[in-house]
Amino acid sequence: MDDLEKAVLISFDETGTVDSALKSQAVAFCQQIKESPTVARVCIEKLVFCKLVQVQFWCLQTVQEVISGRYSLLSLEEKDFFRKSVFSLCGFDGIDDENAVRLLEGPAFIKNKLAQVLVTLIYFEYPLLWSSVFVDLLPQLSKGAKVIDMFCRVLNALDDELISLDYTRTADETVIANRVKDAMRQQCIGQIVRVWYDIVCMYKNTDQELCSSVLDTMRRYISWIDIGLVMNDVFMPLLFELILVDGSSEQLRGAACSCVLAVVSKRMEPQPKLNILQGIQIGRVFGLVTGDSDSELVSKVAALITGFAVEVLDCSKRVSTEDAKRVSTELMNEVLPSVFYVMQNCEVDSTFSIVQFLSSYVATMKSLSPLTEKQLVHVRQILEVIRSQIRYDPAYRNNLDMLDKIGREEEDRMFEFRKDLFVLLSSVGRAAPEVTQVFIRNALNSAVASSSDVNVEEVEAALSLLHALRESLSDESIRNGSGLLSELVPMLISTRFPCHSSRSVALVYLETITRYMKFVMENTQYIPMVLTAFLDDRGIHHQNLHVSRRASYLFMRVVKLLKAKLVPFIEKILQSLQDTVSQITSMDFTSNQCSGAEDGSHIFEAIGILIGMEDVPVEKQSEYLASLLTPLCRQIEVLLMNAKNLNPEESPAKVANIQQIIMAINALSKGFSERLVNASRPAIGLMFKQTLDALLQILIAFPKIEPLRSKITSFIHRMVDTLGASVFPYIPKALEQLLAESEGVHFLMPTKEMVGLLVLLNQLICKFNTSVHGILEEVFPTIAGRIFPIIPRNGFPSGPGTNTEEMRELQELQKTLYTFLHVITTHGLSSVFLSTKSRAYLEPTMQLLLYTACHHKDTVVRKACVQIFIRLIKDWSVGPYGGEEKVPGFQSFVIEVFGTNCCLYSVLDKSFDFRDANTLILFGEIVVAQKVMYEKFGNDFLIHFVSKSFQSAHCPQDLAEQYCQKLQGADIKAFRSFYRSLIENLRGQQNGNLVFR
Repeated sequence: MDDLEKAVLISFDETGTVDSALKSQAVAFCQQIKESPTVARVCIEKLVFCKLVQVQFWCLQTVQEVISGRYSLLSLEEKDFFRKSVFSLCGFDGIDDENAVRLLEGPAFIKNKLAQVLVTLIYFEYPLLWSSVFVDLLPQLSKGAKVIDMFCRVLNALDDELISLDYTRTADETVIANRVKDAMRQQCIGQIVRVWYDIVCMYKNTDQELCSSVLDTMRRYISWIDIGLVMNDVFMPLLFELILVDGSSEQLRGAACSCVLAVVSKRMEPQPKLNILQGIQIGRVFGLVTGDSDSELVSKVAALITGFAVEVLDCSKRVSTEDAKRVSTELMNEVLPSVFYVMQNCEVDSTFSIVQFLSSYVATMKSLSPLTEKQLVHVRQILEVIRSQIRYDPAYRNNLDMLDKIGREEEDRMFEFRKDLFVLLSSVGRAAPEVTQVFIRNALNSAVASSSDVNVEEVEAALSLLHALRESLSDESIRNGSGLLSELVPMLISTRFPCHSSRSVALVYLETITRYMKFVMENTQYIPMVLTAFLDDRGIHHQNLHVSRRASYLFMRVVKLLKAKLVPFIEKILQSLQDTVSQITSMDFTSNQCSGAEDGSHIFEAIGILIGMEDVPVEKQSEYLASLLTPLCRQIEVLLMNAKNLNPEESPAKVANIQQIIMAINALSKGFSERLVNASRPAIGLMFKQTLDALLQILIAFPKIEPLRSKITSFIHRMVDTLGASVFPYIPKALEQLLAESEGVHFLMPTKEMVGLLVLLNQLICKFNTSVHGILEEVFPTIAGRIFPIIPRNGFPSGPGTNTEEMRELQELQKTLYTFLHVITTHGLSSVFLSTKSRAYLEPTMQLLLYTACHHKDTVVRKACVQIFIRLIKDWSVGPYGGEEKVPGFQSFVIEVFGTNCCLYSVLDKSFDFRDANTLILFGEIVVAQKVMYEKFGNDFLIHFVSKSFQSAHCPQDLAEQYCQKLQGADIKAFRSFYRSLIENLRGQQNGNLVFR
């Protein structure tokens, strides 16, 4: 073993036993050899005599790199050497020395790499320099199976590396691929196809693996060769003989199937294609799909049948003669039953393409009226296929009921799998509504007739069909009960299925009722049935907690839809829900039985909507509300009385209980309007005020528990909407408690809380405007004092390690702060910044706004900050004719700092992209800011901006003069257009001396 062989072995070592320094040395040595001018001859010699596969692979890779990387630099002698050597190594000529090592006896990866090397030569030399390469190959195939195998690998590599459209090609590669294909078509492809035929005939009984390889190669080439070379009276009978004879291997039969599919799928004009499809006599393979559904042959035949159907459908759309349309219809009628069988019994991979095919097939029916009897049969078969495909596997029944990890995974998988099938159902429902509805009715009847839980999956599938059918129906048709809907919907809501205890059945049952509520709205005689379905053990009282919680949410949606129509049933509903209401507010939520949006508060929202209507008599309304609020508030009082005595084990459960009660009251209040509680029925408003007073005590008893503070903040939001101005007396006390110091608590928790508090203040300002001035004057210094120390003045750091939860929360707080400052200024409250207590924060506020207006990555945030400055200029300036400044130093700050940095430098920065829509809106605000500064500061602004700011930006005098004219003009659109062109002009003149910061 020489040094090169040793170096290659060491560099390829993956055992980890070789010293890293030695390995690096070996890699460097190999690289040094690669750069040698004689490396090609060294490699060819090694390939002839060396038996080490690592060395063989390294040499082949090196030869390929030399050819592809240095081809234009090679001499004619070197090119000829490569040509002869590689041709010989492939077994096509010479090198019969008894000491030579035949690469054709090596592993597959060596033979594939050798094929790639020859294809690299073909890439550069065929047909211009080495026109005989394929002709020279063909006589060598008589040498036997190893050479034939190598021939297949070369053609496969040619397809992979150059011809196949499955890979992205460069323009140059496409040109060369077309050149190679044109030359092969003209010169040798007919001979190659004849050789394929001869080889298969010769070896079909002795070496079926070799025949499979040949057919797999042929399949690749059918798409671009003359179809007559394969679609003829010689080759097609051979292919079908291979497919249909039981004695052949599945691999060979499957390879023959794939060749027929390639013929079927070949792109061509519709009439010739139809002739080919008709000539194939596809019916011969239908019986083969009834075998073992997991076998390779069945999978290949299924793909052939599917592909055939797709091509027939495509032809039927493109042919124009009546005779051609008749032929395509006959072919479609012949193949469809097998397509349906394949979809129901064969591999899922085929199913997805079949769904797309069936959707296209159904789409062709939409223009046909009426459908033929045969088409109606096909529609029923499609519906049966959909029903069978959407059924769950009974093996997952318990998992789906418990909704464990396996159940969730199966549910998610089926949700995705069903999407296309339900789209197909909608198409069928539009094309043949009556047939579809009859099918679903029969499926439901069959499900109802089921006498045990054996058919859980059958019932769930039938209900899912009715649920999905809604997509194909208009609101009007549902309201009118068109077709069979007047039978289907009453049948649905009155039915108690034998397997209603199943979670999946109960859920889809309730979801389906909800989807057809527009029918019930028009046919109010069914309201009692709907209420019963939701209120008994099929819905809210279902034994499965997931079902009962989802039923609560859906019931709330039903109540929103029916509203006043439910007034006569309020007593019955409240009685039915009494135990549920009590259970929800007393449940131990530390057990984590349910979480998220379906936590039970939907029941209270539904009740609130019911009893909050003005249609309810005032006495009854007060009675209903008191019966709910009083016990809830009493629970709060009891829990608060014992707050100090709670031990650590009890505390989480009690806190969760309080949380749940707050959420229940919050949800309940959503049904009451501001007009009702303040104007028409103030007694109701008083009840909510007393409730708010009681809940604010929680902040005193549990000052440091963030979830409770968050829930109280949310309730105050609700009360602002519900109580309106009458909530004012409670706001100062609430804000005082929410802003109370919480020593020892990490600042991350107050960050989240502060965001919530700012959102609450924004709501108060937007609703009550300047009426909140006093409140805002009190709280702003505290808020500023909390936020400014933790928010970076000059933007957030970026790069690795900065995208932390802490940083994201701070960014959210900063964004909410800008909104808060914007709301303050745009609602006439900017004087808050100037109060005695807030003066200390004026300078950091201005600096933060300035930096953000100039540099923030979010242009929407930048726009808001520019708008704040515009409003402050209007509020705080005394006008262009002088007078004592309202805010000393503000005018000079705006003119010299804001004007220069934001209105000029930030816009000159190349990152300011005029192609972006949001950036253009920001630019518009910057233009407005200049107009406002000129209106308020007059020549003080103009002189500084032109003589100093423009001068630093190297602005030509004539453009500066035009700027003055445009700014002083009345047409802001003209000024905006001019200023943009000015900025673009200045950008082109920059010499790198100006720093835009």
